Amino acid sequence: MRGYQTAVFGKWHLKKRPSGFDDFKVLPGHGVYHNPTYLSKDNWNDKEEAGTPYEGYVDDITTTMSLDWLKSRNPDKPFFLMCHYKATHEPFDFAERFKDYYKDVEFPYPPTFLDSGAITTGRSFEGQPLEELGHRYEQASVGPFWTSYPELPFSTKGMDPLEARKKIYQKFLKDYLRCVAGIDDNLGKIMRYLTTANLDENTVVILASDQGYFLGEHNFMDKRLMYEESLRMPFVISYPKEIKAGSRLDDMILNIDFAALFADYAGIKKPAYIQGESFRNNLKGNTSKAWRSAMYYRYWQHAPIRPAHLGVRDERYKLIYFYGQPLEMTGSDSKTTAPAWEFYDLQQDPMETHNAILDKKYVKEIARLKKKLAKLKAEAGDDDATRAAFQQVLKQENLSLPQP
Repeated sequence: MRGYQTAVFGKWHLKKRPSGFDDFKVLPGHGVYHNPTYLSKDNWNDKEEAGTPYEGYVDDITTTMSLDWLKSRNPDKPFFLMCHYKATHEPFDFAERFKDYYKDVEFPYPPTFLDSGAITTGRSFEGQPLEELGHRYEQASVGPFWTSYPELPFSTKGMDPLEARKKIYQKFLKDYLRCVAGIDDNLGKIMRYLTTANLDENTVVILASDQGYFLGEHNFMDKRLMYEESLRMPFVISYPKEIKAGSRLDDMILNIDFAALFADYAGIKKPAYIQGESFRNNLKGNTSKAWRSAMYYRYWQHAPIRPAHLGVRDERYKLIYFYGQPLEMTGSDSKTTAPAWEFYDLQQDPMETHNAILDKKYVKEIARLKKKLAKLKAEAGDDDATRAAFQQVLKQENLSLPQP
């Protein structure tokens, strides 16, 4: 499209064959960290079965593929490359060269490290605690990778609960950051190539992720909850021609805006099916007065540790409705959880330690946000039209807009 050469290498996890790319080599499913296989045009299968094997650490291999493609492209045409790293996805296996990183470091603990879910915050569920991650570490402590580093095999046997949680946290954070070190190292290789090839000034480079991640906050690990640590996504962009180095944008940007931004930079009119908006002008410091001041969120895959929910966040407040029903969504647990509302004043309570849904001083704000939630839900086309019983639930909770 528009004369661009296109390629994607690394994690894909979308099951179907990549379309619209001149070249691709992607991991089956999540892929593996060590000695992975890749699927390409020559060996694609929709079953996500193993592809062509490669020896080494997955993100090193993906980077080499990306650099080889960059070096072999037609230099007279523009290009669009997606280099998708597997890190930092659990189980946080890192490249061997980083095994001694942070070896003698004790990282500080988050202020909400000792939260205990429903007891501390008024939440109706416990979330995905670090203790669960500890059990996974113990179960996984077999095989060459999981028995070759100082902290392994892993065990908290004989420790009191606080000691055990601290040990889990330290291992978790160190392994996670060792994976991050691999990303930093490999991204550096790509950036150095762009500089050497005199492409650094006229190339848009974006580092992003699909969501944030709990690193011990609220005693949580994992993601998929509407609290700030999980809700906020990493997004770093470099484009020296337009964006001032070191600047920070505080506008409310959503992942549905990413594709619109890419199209804008490529000189392509935004397709009608894209719901988001380009934030190119925002990045230049020219935010429109009409830019969004609130966002809609929904997480579908229900489980008792992270109930299905929807919510709205504006520039100060957040309202969440944990409806706790599977709604026949793939991968959901059939066990329902009690419906519950949560409300947070992010100015007064930025760490979301107090569910203020019953606080009388917020009655008007909660009512306002319920109306906003219903409006944004409808605008997103998320009408639950095929779920008659759930529509009644939404109506009872004042989350349905009146029919015209």
